[in-house]
Amino acid sequence: GERGQGGRSLSLTLQIPPDCPVGRYRLRASAGPGSGPAIEAPLVILFNPWCPADSVYMEGEEDRTEFVLNECGRIYYGTKDQIGARTWNYGQFARGVLEASLRLLEQIPAAGRSKAVSVVRTVSALVNSEDDDGVLRGNWSGDYSGGTSPTAWVGSVAILRRFLETGKPVRYGQCWVFAGVTTSVLRCLGIPTRPVTNFSSAHDTDVSLTTDVFLDEELRPLDSLNADSIWNFHVWNECWMSRPDLPAGFGGWQAVDATPQETSEGVYRCGPAPLEAIRNGLVYLMYDAPFIFAEVNSDRVFWQRQADGTFRKALVDKAVVGHKISTKGVGTEEREDVTHLYKHPEGSEEERVAVDTACCHGSGPGGGG
Repeated sequence: GERGQGGRSLSLTLQIPPDCPVGRYRLRASAGPGSGPAIEAPLVILFNPWCPADSVYMEGEEDRTEFVLNECGRIYYGTKDQIGARTWNYGQFARGVLEASLRLLEQIPAAGRSKAVSVVRTVSALVNSEDDDGVLRGNWSGDYSGGTSPTAWVGSVAILRRFLETGKPVRYGQCWVFAGVTTSVLRCLGIPTRPVTNFSSAHDTDVSLTTDVFLDEELRPLDSLNADSIWNFHVWNECWMSRPDLPAGFGGWQAVDATPQETSEGVYRCGPAPLEAIRNGLVYLMYDAPFIFAEVNSDRVFWQRQADGTFRKALVDKAVVGHKISTKGVGTEEREDVTHLYKHPEGSEEERVAVDTACCHGSGPGGGG
């Protein structure tokens, strides 16, 4: 013990198990009968990427500094031929951000809060507001009356504080805003996270694992059937964690997407999906690997209607989707291309095998399932 101004004092170290549920606790300490009132204090337990036994352990100090501690970053936008960078203030240590993050966390049962997989999957649902009173309301209409234009936001702090104050979804967000807020929340909770931008990003609506374009007999688009699309760019997140729920070899970066595009098990959420599974077309591994695979590596298939009403494959474009997948480099303001983490070199035998493997699990006119 140490002697202080009021007599003896004692310094205690708490050993918290690495699989302890994260979140808000109340610490109560008493020295025993006759020692005076017990001391009570709030305690918050977070994931710990510095702890080798934690599921989010990240080995490199520079990596931890970038993906957990860095409060400012860059999010890329534009086209594959003209890439722009938007500076974003994550502000994960700013006033109100931890409180907002804990409010989201408290919607997860305590048992699920010990697993990074469960936490990031739920956060991807709660950052959007399609199924709940989540953080952000999406808007792609061009009419942002009654809210803030997505292009006006420069960081996550104002969004999370407004959500904390009102308890209602903040208007409005698009993909880079959802990704920026997700980065802030997950870094705040101790999970290494980064936003990534995919240029020429496919939106596969029917789990066909192809981007399908349907044409009539005269090669005119059949708009009523053409639900799939290709965006100039789309932004999602990667989180670093082990995957004890999967076979060995699928830990590391996991793709997570809070932008509400398609439902997963009935809820607008996406991931975590191992990049290693996406790269090799192993789309049966959880979670939502088929959708993310299609975003980065689907073929665009043109189907022509025949006289009997059936469709015949008319043309396949194998290199239109998934270019210059980008994130901010470690310890630098330069863009890092991470396309190789998602797909083998375009046109290589390995890449074609991955596409064929994935398409075996597709639901489209030319796929299995």
